[in-house]
Amino acid sequence: MSPTDPALKLAYYRIAMREGEVQVHRDLKPTRIWGYGGIFPGPLLEARKGEGMLVEWANELPAKHFLPIDRRLHGAEAGQSEARAIVHLHGARVPPGSDGYPENWYTPGMSRMFHYPNAQDAAMLWYHDHAMGINRLNVYAGLLGALLIRDEVEDQLDLPRGEREIALILCDRMLDEDGQLLYPVSGYPQAAWIPELFADSTLVNGKLFPYVDVEARQYRLRVLNASNSRIYLLSPSTGLALHQIGTDQGLLGSAVPLQRLTLGPGERADLIVDFAGRSGEHIELNNGVLPLMQFRVSTGPQRSREVLPTKLRPMDRVPEADAAIARVLTLDEETDLVGNPMRLLLNGATWDAPVTEKPVLGTAEIWSFVNLTDDSHPIHLHSVRFQILDRQQIDVARYQSHGELRYTRRARPPELSEAGWKDTVLADAKAVTRIIVRFESYIGRYVWHCHMLEHEDNEMMRPFEIVPRTAS
Repeated sequence: MSPTDPALKLAYYRIAMREGEVQVHRDLKPTRIWGYGGIFPGPLLEARKGEGMLVEWANELPAKHFLPIDRRLHGAEAGQSEARAIVHLHGARVPPGSDGYPENWYTPGMSRMFHYPNAQDAAMLWYHDHAMGINRLNVYAGLLGALLIRDEVEDQLDLPRGEREIALILCDRMLDEDGQLLYPVSGYPQAAWIPELFADSTLVNGKLFPYVDVEARQYRLRVLNASNSRIYLLSPSTGLALHQIGTDQGLLGSAVPLQRLTLGPGERADLIVDFAGRSGEHIELNNGVLPLMQFRVSTGPQRSREVLPTKLRPMDRVPEADAAIARVLTLDEETDLVGNPMRLLLNGATWDAPVTEKPVLGTAEIWSFVNLTDDSHPIHLHSVRFQILDRQQIDVARYQSHGELRYTRRARPPELSEAGWKDTVLADAKAVTRIIVRFESYIGRYVWHCHMLEHEDNEMMRPFEIVPRTAS
């Protein structure tokens, strides 16, 4: 997408949230969506490191939502507008006023101007709705898109570019016989919240079972899991090797060979796949054993096999000794008398409880996520990047009865494919997942939350506040 007014010193875009229709499959009727620019996914934006941009996000949505709202959820009470929206640029280091704080939503006929400094390494970021209480519905309706930041380090690596760089945005959806979006409800009471959403159709860039024509050479795949709840296990159908060169926040130190890739909601992966020697083949990208899309390799002349760079971006691990504070934070689930989830919590607190995490600007902290549930939770921190330290299984019953962390297995370091800079981490079930975070951007209030959107909309989100250093 090109800037709206190229004459301005900062690139300026005006992007409106509108209702529209998209053709997800040739055999289905057009599907009603809410999208940025009226399309789904929204426009693919690009920026250079250090070159800031202004985006005016205009709410031009219809007044009534076409998906079922549960009025019992915090922020979605009776009397609230059904078309509330606010945009969060996931993975961006931005001033708090441009981060998309969930309570700062606005209604149709209004707009907000956000400043994105882009003062960070090359990476794939993504933008999506973040309105309190209906975030899961707005994203499911189609309010999501991606932004690529470029920099000189990436430029010098001679990675596949142009038509050989393909963004793949994955999200699962339920469609009725007329090709319209369905969002399930629990049925008691009507329009009640559900704890997770696992739909039966996965869309790739808004299409059902799409294909792309490729040459028998290297391609770069920029993969985003934009699903509400689903964790993907991705692999090519023919055993074709993948190499991961980047994570959420940019390039790894060196390429990591993979047979399959686990990708939780909100996570991104930067992959290289080489179709050399595969002329004429049709290769599927699978989730487990289910095909998502197809690469159709042309039968043109064979090229010499391309070689990946041995080094990508210098990657230093943050020493644990640098941490000023180590926090222990639980991931909790409250259930009813028959074991059905009622709500999810972070450290036992609801959204509107007083802020308890107040890191100091310029310091590092270790956050230990003690997952007391049976689910893996993708935990996202706004406006910062972090490194994963390790994961270790625990005796959950012992912790719940005595508050004691009794480990049942040795700590596992992060996989090589997730050893770079991250902003979202899968916190394993019945385990402690430790990360080390540098708070190095801006002072102000942000949020951390589970990126399973159904969890986030029912209390699994908390504010944190980066505070200035006090004078010594």
